[in-house]
Amino acid sequence: MNDASIMELLMNRDENAIAELKCKYEKICLYIAGNVLSQREDAEECVNSAFYELWNNIPPARPDDLKAYLCRIVRNIAINRLEYNSAAKRDSSLTVSLDEISDCVPATPDSGVDVNELADAISRFLRTQDQLHRRLFVRRYTYGDSVAHIAQQYGINEKTAATYLFRTRKKLKAFLKKEGYDYE
Repeated sequence: MNDASIMELLMNRDENAIAELKCKYEKICLYIAGNVLSQREDAEECVNSAFYELWNNIPPARPDDLKAYLCRIVRNIAINRLEYNSAAKRDSSLTVSLDEISDCVPATPDSGVDVNELADAISRFLRTQDQLHRRLFVRRYTYGDSVAHIAQQYGINEKTAATYLFRTRKKLKAFLKKEGYDYE
């Protein structure tokens, strides 16, 4: 079933929408949550919470990209669960990736920052990058993949992947500064 059909089911409050979402997106959602959390049970709970949150948000929300919207919800719930589970013991690999990008984009933006506008700005920036750099960035900071896994997946040296990510973050920081987002 395509996303437009699933959206219609959600808009009509048809419970079959959840079954279709699970069928189509549960695997990628578990992957994202699993990269954030070490316990499979926690990841599964986050995914179920994300489906529930999506059910509650649509309507009135009507996202253009259902997959991206759902993945963002899963990632945010998983990060919140990680923070809850680890409190002061922040030793997760995702924490490292969040620390990397925190120079450009804070984990919790100020109340004066419109998160949707910030997300749109980041999307605009990523569209200006070449395909490899964009994919590396998304794999690292959306899916939470390790640099070693990303390097292996794209057939490049781990240090090269790290350098590409560093340069992309540097460009993102400059882009966001021009857009009026300055987090220093």
